[in-house]
Amino acid sequence: MKEKLQEAVDLFEEVMIYGTEQVIKNMDVQIWKEYSPEQIQVLKILSTYGPQSNGKLAEMQGVHKSAISNRLKKLVDKGLITSERDVIDQRAKVSKLTDIGREVLQISNDAVYENVESLFRGQITEEELDVFVETFRKLKTILQMKEI
Repeated sequence: MKEKLQEAVDLFEEVMIYGTEQVIKNMDVQIWKEYSPEQIQVLKILSTYGPQSNGKLAEMQGVHKSAISNRLKKLVDKGLITSERDVIDQRAKVSKLTDIGREVLQISNDAVYENVESLFRGQITEEELDVFVETFRKLKTILQMKEI
């Protein structure tokens, strides 16, 4: 089991690295020229989880708070997010997605989908996709249970 799990971890990491590189390299979308993958990821996090503290965003992206501050400032300047003092903890700031941020994220999501769909077309069967989705749903559930 240990060797197979190690192979799964290695494959997952390789797919994340090469997959991200392939998708970004092959995308000819203005959004991806204006915004970094990390900035798009911030939008995705805010869309999925709602308003988040800067500290939580840094934690979710695996970066130091100083790195997230610069990233968030750029997104605020471009009108994609707002940043306000937390009503509970006035020392903390909370970032929230704007309508413009949602539009940018939707354009990015559509472009990523089209790119991945074209990469997979004729390469993966519906049954393989079902197994992939089922496995990732299970992994997501396991990871969410760890948070609780």
